Amino acid sequence: MIAIENLVEFFNETRAHTENICKPLEIEDYVVQPIAHVSPPKWHLGHTTWFFEEFILKHHKQGYTLFSEDFAFVFNSYYESVGKRVVRTDRGNLSRPTVDQVYAYRKYVTQALQELLEEEITPTVKKLLTIGIHHEKQHQELLVTDIKYILGNNPLTPIYGGELRFRESEKGTQPSFISIREGVYEIGHTGKEFCYDNELGRHKVYLHDYEISNKLVTNDEWIAFIEAGGYQETLLWHAEGWDWVNTHEITAPMYWHLVDDQWHQYTLNNGLQKINPDDTLVHISYYEAFAFAQWKGMRLPTEFEWEVASSQLDWGDRWEWTESSYLPYPGYTKEEGSLGEYNGKFMVNQKVLRGGSVATPSKHTRHTYRNFFQTGLRWQFTGLRLAK
Repeated sequence: MIAIENLVEFFNETRAHTENICKPLEIEDYVVQPIAHVSPPKWHLGHTTWFFEEFILKHHKQGYTLFSEDFAFVFNSYYESVGKRVVRTDRGNLSRPTVDQVYAYRKYVTQALQELLEEEITPTVKKLLTIGIHHEKQHQELLVTDIKYILGNNPLTPIYGGELRFRESEKGTQPSFISIREGVYEIGHTGKEFCYDNELGRHKVYLHDYEISNKLVTNDEWIAFIEAGGYQETLLWHAEGWDWVNTHEITAPMYWHLVDDQWHQYTLNNGLQKINPDDTLVHISYYEAFAFAQWKGMRLPTEFEWEVASSQLDWGDRWEWTESSYLPYPGYTKEEGSLGEYNGKFMVNQKVLRGGSVATPSKHTRHTYRNFFQTGLRWQFTGLRLAK
């Protein structure tokens, strides 16, 4: 378990980084919600603050006074057991509270937490604080991807202008397949470092012989898929995926634009740019990942195959779609109380992604981390790795 001094430093560092992500934004950017699953930056700033107030300060800081009686309603996300909340699709209608008020709220709660942490805190508070920090780190990644969606759907395709530094695509490594022998392997988190409850329930799985690619799929491979008519070939797709392609008129990954017969893509740091064929593919749905694997005569790895092979993989550039449904591990138990809504309630109609991405903040990824999203979503930094 992390020492309290280091935990306080971790807390302060996390709170500061969230605000640094928002520094390049104009006031008008803070409230935009172009689509239901993309939340306004202002809402992320408030929600991550409400989490600390609701789960720690209200119950563990003597004499604590809420910053505003209205903010629990405004900044609750999906915690039904905590109280009523603004409908997700209405977050973009919140012109009030103002951005200045939200930053004042953050300062108020951060200072109250810092005061509490100067006292002798209980193991319960320490645990809640750790969860709250990692919860905010999750929202830092969502902030980056939501900002990209907001700016990337602006007709002017503006440059973000922040200090985000994305890793260069891996160069020089020749594509090949890593062979894993059949056998019984252990899956799940072990040790005393932080993890989420959905990583627990370490258990054995039997895997057949398989091979997994040492590299993620690149842009030039995807262009070949497009040019071969992959988006028009119904036999490559799940029925639901085929409906998704046709309903939304999907012809390329998100942020790809055909300009004068040449593919371009919107990037945060450089705006609209010609696609580099050697770069790692990004912003695809599970449906697309599955269809591409079918076209290649291969498949997606399961999350268990991915975890077993992870020590031999260069991972962390893209969240990698797997063929595994998001389900509980054997013996899974939810957190007690309202925090039990954090992961368990979403274990239906989702696919697991592994690995982390270039937008994942530091100190927030590990080879047992189980991310999960619905099959048609692709605004995160998602890609794929082939298996056979």
